[in-house]
Amino acid sequence: MTSIKPPGVRSAYKDSAVSTNNGRTVMPVKTLTNFLDDNKVKYVTIRHSIAYTTQQIAESAHIPGDEMAKTVMVKLDGRLAMAVLRGTDKVDVDLLRGAAGAKDAELAGEVQFQGKFPGVELGAMPPFGNLYDVEVFADTALAEDEEIVFEAGNHKEAVKLAFEDFNRLVKPKVAGIACPVVAP
Repeated sequence: MTSIKPPGVRSAYKDSAVSTNNGRTVMPVKTLTNFLDDNKVKYVTIRHSIAYTTQQIAESAHIPGDEMAKTVMVKLDGRLAMAVLRGTDKVDVDLLRGAAGAKDAELAGEVQFQGKFPGVELGAMPPFGNLYDVEVFADTALAEDEEIVFEAGNHKEAVKLAFEDFNRLVKPKVAGIACPVVAP
């Protein structure tokens, strides 16, 4: 995989996580917003009460659940990748395997990516895998929306920006990789 990131991104953004939250280092939303500012992106930051699931965030921030994007960590032929999809959907591993041209595809367990995103709270990864040399796949349903809203590296803030800007900065592979969650 070819890394798609502006020159100097790793040192300018990835290594700037310095704030703490209950003794844990977290990526300040400022790190992400500095990257967006440097790339002339218009965005809105949304502060909300602590929430750990996409649906909790949507409820807390008063955003429809299908307008929230979630980042799901996956393993494709043994390498980590990000699957970005609507908060109301789930990854279809078979579709993802096909889109990636991989032999094997599976959801990654937290232990498999813990520490991969220094300064980012576990489970709150923004879908900017390009900043961490992680390939990104985005579901086609997201590309149909004008905007994307996602966690900003912690469980208290989200960022909303145009999907066109997300696509330009991250250059994800856009493919049908998700299906709706069916209630039991």
